Amino acid sequence: MDSVLTKTKLQYYDDMWKLESQATIISFSKEEDGRLALILDSAIFHPQGGGQPADTGFITTPASSNDFKLKFLVQDVRSKAGIVYHYGAVEEDFGGDLIGQEVVLYVDESRRKLNSRLHSAGHLLDGCCTLQTVGLGHLEPGKGHHFPDGPFVEYKGTIPQNELQSKQKEIEAEANDLISKGGKVSAAILSYEEASKICGGSLPDYIPKDSTPRIVKLGSLPGCPCGGTHVSDISDIKSMKVSQIRTKKGTTKVFYSVGS
Repeated sequence: MDSVLTKTKLQYYDDMWKLESQATIISFSKEEDGRLALILDSAIFHPQGGGQPADTGFITTPASSNDFKLKFLVQDVRSKAGIVYHYGAVEEDFGGDLIGQEVVLYVDESRRKLNSRLHSAGHLLDGCCTLQTVGLGHLEPGKGHHFPDGPFVEYKGTIPQNELQSKQKEIEAEANDLISKGGKVSAAILSYEEASKICGGSLPDYIPKDSTPRIVKLGSLPGCPCGGTHVSDISDIKSMKVSQIRTKKGTTKVFYSVGS
């Protein structure tokens, strides 16, 4: 079935702070693992990926609908080959054929805001670690894990054990200085050439040269390719605590948390 479905339009690409939208049901099915899955023509829910957990919330029929009633609790969201699957449970019974029906999507605001703050903090931390004078510029970029239970940014390479404590304090101080000053956060889909310029002159090897990557820019920091959601201003992160820097087996992890 997936081969005949068109890719889902990602509404959060255009507006990362929108929490309510409308869409049309394309498919409703039960997966092999028993989960119910809704596929829509567009998605405001962010699927898990890129180091960011999935949004949750619910999908329901418009108040004006008399043909059928549906309330679908969104418990998980995943993307496969450009198609976004909303997994969850039906809270209210429905009648009639769902395919082609218009529905309203509501994202859980508190979860979205926390995930956006954690994700943005990871990018800001990366900027402090690799692009700023006090950072870890000799390490190769790695990956970010921006989940509430233990967010971190990971790099290829190690640093001397006797430098860990001083680096931890310096990076935390610089991150909080940037947060206190603030700065607009924006996202745009650009040509490869434009994206390279904004991202400091080059892009990661995994981005095809004939592509149009989505680039996120936090204040005056160089941009970075990212498909996630972010705060509207760096100051919305509120504060950051670098809890630990761990270096072993050829990698360095910088663990952090954000203030409430």
